Amino acid sequence: MKQLLQVRDLNVRYGSEGSQGHLAVAGVSFDVGPGEVVGLMGESGCGKTSIAMAILGLLPRNMAKVSGSVQFLGQEIISMNEDGLQKIRGGGISIVHQDPTLALHPLMRVGDQIAEVLHAHGNGNWKTCRAEARSMIARVGLSPSDRIVSSYPHQLSGGQRQRVLLAQALVCMPQLVIADEPTSALDACSQLEFLGLLHRLKQQLDISFLLISHTAEIQASFADRLLVLSEGRIVEQGRFEQLYAAPSHACTKAMLRRNHFAENKAVSASQNIPEELLVP
Repeated sequence: MKQLLQVRDLNVRYGSEGSQGHLAVAGVSFDVGPGEVVGLMGESGCGKTSIAMAILGLLPRNMAKVSGSVQFLGQEIISMNEDGLQKIRGGGISIVHQDPTLALHPLMRVGDQIAEVLHAHGNGNWKTCRAEARSMIARVGLSPSDRIVSSYPHQLSGGQRQRVLLAQALVCMPQLVIADEPTSALDACSQLEFLGLLHRLKQQLDISFLLISHTAEIQASFADRLLVLSEGRIVEQGRFEQLYAAPSHACTKAMLRRNHFAENKAVSASQNIPEELLVP
């Protein structure tokens, strides 16, 4: 099977020119196949977001030195110029950020923010882009009413804003979505609703995900395979149930504490949350 994304020996070092700087990502290699969900799990500061930004070519070159190889459908991203990257971002690979308050423009109506993504990729006139934006708003579980479409971000709830971010990420029908801690700003019930939405959209749209999350329960509910990152390196990988049953690295053991995961499952079961949203 041809891989959608191939990352080989990826290194990210932060620092000014001439300084040794800080090695945030060291020799990371992995693939994401068509229709696959690959989970990337690690504690804060371990390099997860640096990997996401390197894949999208978003790290500033004067602050970060990126080496290795990142190929999307056979195209090398690390050496690609900005024009080439603009075509891939949104259209081929998109990202859902963890904080919609920071990611959404506070002075633009949310319908226009979704339509702008389409318009920036040359997909029709404004009328067509706005119509497609309304369609995607409905697809992510929001009412495509004038109230939602015409709202500013601060007029929506946190869960609604996160769905607007998801609509932005999906409106150009990318093949790969990077979800960077997509539920961290949501309460427990909203998290499970959002994960259920991701499940449905993955099935409907046949897209791949790179799911970045430090939370074992979220990875268990969605990821086909799990990569455990510690201090910028992948220290363990495999299916969640395999790693949960027999973790070999101290970092994995710490993040997959059996008592915490079992306790969370029990609480979720008491709230009548479907089991298929909790375990792979």
